[in-house]
Amino acid sequence: MKYEQLARDIIQQVGGKENVNSVVHCITRLRFKLKDESKANTEALKNMDGVVTVMKSGGQYQVVIGNHVPDVYKAVVEVGGFQNQSPIEEEEGPKGSLFSRFIDIISSIFTPVLGVLAATGMIKGFNALFVALGWLDATSGTYQLLNAIGDSLFYFFPIFLGYTAIKKFGGSPFIGMAIGAALVYPTLSTLTAGDPLYTVFAGTMFESPIHITFLGVPVILMTYSTSVIPIIIAAFFAAKLENFLKTVIPDVVKMFIVPLLTLLIIVPLTFILIGPIATWAGMLLGSATVAVYNLSPLIAGIFLGGLWQVFVIFGLHWGLVPVAINNLTSLGADPVLALVFAASFAQIGAVLAVFLRIKNQKIKTLSIPAFISGIFGVTEPAIYGVTLPLKKPFIMSCIGGGIMGIMGTQVYIIGGLGVFGYPSNISPEGITTGFYGSLIGTAAAFVVGFVLTYLFGGVNKAVAATPQPEVTPVSQEVSATKVGQEQILSPLAGNVVNLKDISDVAFSSGSLGQGVAIEPTEGKLVAPVSGTVSALFPTHHAIGITTETGAEVLIHIGMDTVQLEGKHFKAHVTQGEFVEKGQLLIEFDLDAIKRSGRALTTPVIVTNRKVISPSRATNVRSGEALFVINE
Repeated sequence: MKYEQLARDIIQQVGGKENVNSVVHCITRLRFKLKDESKANTEALKNMDGVVTVMKSGGQYQVVIGNHVPDVYKAVVEVGGFQNQSPIEEEEGPKGSLFSRFIDIISSIFTPVLGVLAATGMIKGFNALFVALGWLDATSGTYQLLNAIGDSLFYFFPIFLGYTAIKKFGGSPFIGMAIGAALVYPTLSTLTAGDPLYTVFAGTMFESPIHITFLGVPVILMTYSTSVIPIIIAAFFAAKLENFLKTVIPDVVKMFIVPLLTLLIIVPLTFILIGPIATWAGMLLGSATVAVYNLSPLIAGIFLGGLWQVFVIFGLHWGLVPVAINNLTSLGADPVLALVFAASFAQIGAVLAVFLRIKNQKIKTLSIPAFISGIFGVTEPAIYGVTLPLKKPFIMSCIGGGIMGIMGTQVYIIGGLGVFGYPSNISPEGITTGFYGSLIGTAAAFVVGFVLTYLFGGVNKAVAATPQPEVTPVSQEVSATKVGQEQILSPLAGNVVNLKDISDVAFSSGSLGQGVAIEPTEGKLVAPVSGTVSALFPTHHAIGITTETGAEVLIHIGMDTVQLEGKHFKAHVTQGEFVEKGQLLIEFDLDAIKRSGRALTTPVIVTNRKVISPSRATNVRSGEALFVINE
């Protein structure tokens, strides 16, 4: 199994499989629910090969992997045996805030169907595009078959959500599916064709004709295909009822009596009470959303589009998914997803500007795959690998993403991401000005993100430099560099030691690289060069910096200090961050480390260059010239 070792490492660093209540995944990240997040080693995960970053939000511990997350998820599930966990066990542990629990519920319900949801939406979108362009006739067999594929999930959406929702709430998935299937049972829809028996709530916005009754109780027949809220609420009550019945029904008949009673109670209750109330609530929610949008499309666009990438980072975008789907169900169109459509295009515009301007080769290399995946709407690699570490480019992309409010665009289906999202903006009536608005809006977002980042992104000075100490050359040979050479400053104040004289053979032999060692007299480590933090050990006892010319500088504070497990060390930077010469990197407690019995001798080496003109001084100050390397 390709990702077996990565899966084992991830499980270990989240606190072991006994610390995991549940794990799911979305497009780019593993979403853990942990019993105790304090047991997870976040820094170790962030520095692990194969992990982009770690986020904690919405009651979830999110390990960002990238586009291959389904394969990693499969390995994690197999290695950890999580497929055998009872859904009830997922509800153990800290609940978190009400909002966190809401985000967790929504993401857990919709994440499993996200891929199929996007796929079927894309098919419907392209089918509408082909008809609008005259490539297909709406009466042709090709169109009808493609439409059937596209409608396969949307029409029977309550069945799919019945499975995921009741599983989340701790019930049996097939009971949830049965409830969803009852809601879309085709024969019931034909019962509304004749004259009603009578009408309830006459003269109000809830006026409803009654065509059938259940045990004398009026049943308000509504259309539940593509609906979201009724089945989720019904699944919640079904799970609670099922688990209660399991405690009172004898084991000998439990297998069929529990689902029998659950269905007999919940399905009629859903048609009589839950369904109508949830549907009306959905209509009010949709109307409220449109009212806010109509109040000021510009402000709504700036808020949602501009902050969409921030919502994605913290997983908060899941809170808007049911709103959008509800709007499509009750109103036939949705402005929410239209307002955020341009955000990914602004993001890739910023990434392209970074690629053209950045001197750091590592970030330049990362920009290419990040740009490509961003074209198709997957922006996590761009966010976490490029723009967010550089800060300003991320801000510029947010500015560009807030432009869609003035375009009058709406979406008519849940479809693909990025360039695959354009067909979602085609109205059932054909190509309208709203569709052209999506083309113009995304192009404008791309240009704004690109231009602002290119001109004002500060990509080569992403981290504001701290006041740099004055460099006092300790020898003429060190201070005078020639073309093709690079000067390395002392990251510490202390006494200079010949690398060959230290006790650690790996360093003294020169097998790890050339350089010198320093016996520090002050517990502050500053950047000896300008470059990117390419390695920051979780224990913060060692750090690696790659300069813009590609030189790799490694600083290891003390001997065997890894055994301190991070005690007495405090990092002021993160991996992937760009730092300037003299910027404070790490603080450490000299006295505490000495009391632990560890030597403080600190090698400063270059792992991939030849060191020339080492300092002849016996002691140096922080920021003084230390040695020169050939580029």
